[in-house]
Amino acid sequence: MREVKIATVDYNDYVSGDPLRKAAFIKKIGDAFSEIGFAIVANHGLPADLKDKLYKASADFFALPEDVKKGCEDMGNGGQRGYISKGREKAKGYNQADLKEFYHIGQDVTDGDQIAKEYPSNIWCEEVPELKSSGMAVYRAFEEVGKNLLKAIAVYLDLDENYFDDKIHNGNSILRLLHYYPVSNIDDVPEGAIRAGAHEDINLITLLMGASASGLQAQTKEGKWLDVMPEPNQIVINMGDMLQRLTNGKLKSTTHRVVNLSREEMLKPRYSTPFFLHPRSDMDLTCLASCIDDEHPKTFADMTAGEYLDERIGELGLK
Repeated sequence: MREVKIATVDYNDYVSGDPLRKAAFIKKIGDAFSEIGFAIVANHGLPADLKDKLYKASADFFALPEDVKKGCEDMGNGGQRGYISKGREKAKGYNQADLKEFYHIGQDVTDGDQIAKEYPSNIWCEEVPELKSSGMAVYRAFEEVGKNLLKAIAVYLDLDENYFDDKIHNGNSILRLLHYYPVSNIDDVPEGAIRAGAHEDINLITLLMGASASGLQAQTKEGKWLDVMPEPNQIVINMGDMLQRLTNGKLKSTTHRVVNLSREEMLKPRYSTPFFLHPRSDMDLTCLASCIDDEHPKTFADMTAGEYLDERIGELGLK
């Protein structure tokens, strides 16, 4: 069986202004997304102190009493903002809920764009004010990095470099603060329960800020599970279903999961912070004509990003 590795790319190569370094970055990351749908990005520019502040705020929030956390939960918004309590989300096709709880921060429209009417307001926890300041700062930083990564993807697909710009402006992106909570007694863990069941992401691309513990795995085309192990100062990027649909499968939305690598790991908390970069709801996900030919017939039905998101939120049990 051939060996598959997750490529590491240097973000500085893309923003360096050197055409050769930029072209090499585009090819390397595009090939990685075609092969396994995952890559590791070094020198992404997110300040370490900002990351640390957000992780502390996240840990402080999840340490609050259950009734305080649930005061930040709105069962009517489909899990799009605020706290999502334990047992509410399960991977598509799974009956057992994941062993996690999380907090969602969404788009804050500041330029008068009428799309603001589509979005629920963010929910902030008064007990942890750092959630808002650090959370929104990380949100904006990831928006900028994600925008540039999509420019690279556009060039790889022989599209105009700015193809995605208007489609993601004030897009419905979500920053998720994740807490895979520890169990007090391993014997009480439900049969088949893991921290995050095998799944694919819904959105265009996901940027993941380094987790506090191991366990993330991506599945190769041959079905083998591959550990995803970035350095503490690196981020992971992976393709989502929306980009897979747009490219007719040329870019791969890879199945991935978060597992318990040992029974002892279940006794410890795990924190991570993915940024799910979504487009505006009216983005047309119809397969690009350039990605359809006799060997690659059209695979996906025509659908907008908003229609697809609604469909998937229902499958996750959040609606």
